[in-house]
Amino acid sequence: MSDATYDVVVVGGGLVGTALAYELAGLGAEVVLVDRHHTGRATDAGAGILSPETTWNPDGGCFSFGLAAAAHYRTLISRLADDGAPDTGYAECGLLLVASEPGEDDWFASQAQLALTRSPDVVSEVSPEQARALFPPLGQMRRALHNPVAARIDGRLITAALTEAALRRGVRRLEATVTAFRCRGDRVIGIDSDAGALSCGAVAVAGGAWSPAFGDQLAVAIAVEPVKGQIVHMQLPDPADAGTGAGGSGDSGRWPIVAPVFHHYLVAWPGGRVACGGTYEPDAHFDHRPTVAGLAELLQGCLTLAPGLGPATVLDVRVGLRPVSADGLPVLGPVPGWQNVHLVTGHGTEGLLLGPYSAALVAGCLLGQPVPTELRPFLVDRFGP
Repeated sequence: MSDATYDVVVVGGGLVGTALAYELAGLGAEVVLVDRHHTGRATDAGAGILSPETTWNPDGGCFSFGLAAAAHYRTLISRLADDGAPDTGYAECGLLLVASEPGEDDWFASQAQLALTRSPDVVSEVSPEQARALFPPLGQMRRALHNPVAARIDGRLITAALTEAALRRGVRRLEATVTAFRCRGDRVIGIDSDAGALSCGAVAVAGGAWSPAFGDQLAVAIAVEPVKGQIVHMQLPDPADAGTGAGGSGDSGRWPIVAPVFHHYLVAWPGGRVACGGTYEPDAHFDHRPTVAGLAELLQGCLTLAPGLGPATVLDVRVGLRPVSADGLPVLGPVPGWQNVHLVTGHGTEGLLLGPYSAALVAGCLLGQPVPTELRPFLVDRFGP
């Protein structure tokens, strides 16, 4: 692939970079996706909760962006099916926002009021008994809010599906580490990698927590740092026996996501698999090792919330390094001082929700379209020179 020329080089092959390559190819661009697949990338660990209706963030712009991202998923899943891509793990399973301890009442009331004000025709409060009927392993609840349109996505499966669909659209994939950009004036005209050189018309940096490595050469501070998150996956021997909730379905694939005010969330999958996550470890840097302390924290939170999961066995502990920006918002769009370099990173804990929609918006910019209004709050120049 040495000295080949492409319209766009996408650096980073997680969910965001792969979605970007897919969108660009759909717009007719010649694209190469360069990916080293770093151990610990966030895509491979994320639980995939898609519920903007119950977000705690009071910012109205972020709420609207999240709603648009969730709507984009429904379109994207349909397009991938038409492209013959494999299963993505997407399902509209619903979500329960719950409070289980006395000290959580005020926090629950605040979050519930925000959700009910924003989405009054969608979310509603349900009784603790109704919550346990929907998710039988749950223990005692004080209050619960139900969002029936929330969905889950498997980060590994959606990325594999996007990869296959992108390759069918003509995207080339190169397993390599980008070592430098080759520049001429205010343009990047190519990249150097440990697998050879490539020429290009534009570059997109979608490297997740590793994106800041390119900041010095671009003379821009990419204010993104890794935040370690551990998630434990468990297997119930028989989902039908989990908990005592009357009327509970034995099909764990139909159980809603459980998002407590505090503690850790639960995401159930078909066949009795349940994920509990995630820890939030901002001082771990690029340490991608699962730890005893992390596992203990997760399991304690899991059993406090859902004692019916006690018979489950531990399948796997996954670790992801979330790319968290200095202000918690994504970093998207053109890099100041460069004609053809864009960033798509910094999604933090919301990467699986916001990533594909962000990629769709940035794709047009890379091909010369104006920066859409939706991207302006997320431009990198908000951090200053």
